Amino acid sequence: MPTRVGIITFPGSLDDRDAARAADLAGLEAVHLWHGATDLSNVDAVVLPGGFSYGDYLRAGAIARFSPIMTALVDAARGGLPVLGICNGFQILCETHLLPGALTRNDHLHFICRDQGLRIDNTATAFTRSFTAGQEIVIPLKNGEGCFRADERTLDELEADGRVVARYINGNPNGSMRDIAGITNAAGNVVGLMPHPEHAVEAGFGPSLDGLDFFASLLHSPISASGASA
Repeated sequence: MPTRVGIITFPGSLDDRDAARAADLAGLEAVHLWHGATDLSNVDAVVLPGGFSYGDYLRAGAIARFSPIMTALVDAARGGLPVLGICNGFQILCETHLLPGALTRNDHLHFICRDQGLRIDNTATAFTRSFTAGQEIVIPLKNGEGCFRADERTLDELEADGRVVARYINGNPNGSMRDIAGITNAAGNVVGLMPHPEHAVEAGFGPSLDGLDFFASLLHSPISASGASA
């Protein structure tokens, strides 16, 4: 049986179909989930895609956090379900407090869209097992509120526990503290990533194939949907 990955669509999601295609290309089975659903259809993992859920009113991710499906997602994530939040999905994960910190306006106050260099610092998460520590990759970045911020104590804890998943290299595009591009929870099953791996999964489309390994890593993850070792 293929690993089933739920892709949640909110009003305003832009990259849900891209995430589903990336999952399929990685050998997974994409399962489309509507934000108004109340269960996760027995999927093995979930992707919260990029976009502008609910138009980013109030602040990015603030309304999506209260969508009906998020109740089931939060409970499942706390039980060990692998969850990847990309861009707006990262913002939603911070709003639910599944991840610490917040994503605020870029320090230059402009939307940015470019191919971005990253260094993978943590290869023990459900979504980075296919990488090697210190590996440098290039995937697209597009955000207006991508500046990761947290208090110094939280930042020190993320550093000490090895929970910084990826950092920006060759220039910080949005002012994120300590060049942080992605983080994970303590268990390693919930990952938030500001750049877009789903846009770097197919030859001729995007700057590389580097994004595919974020999805393919699920094929090597010992974390099951119930949170028990597979």
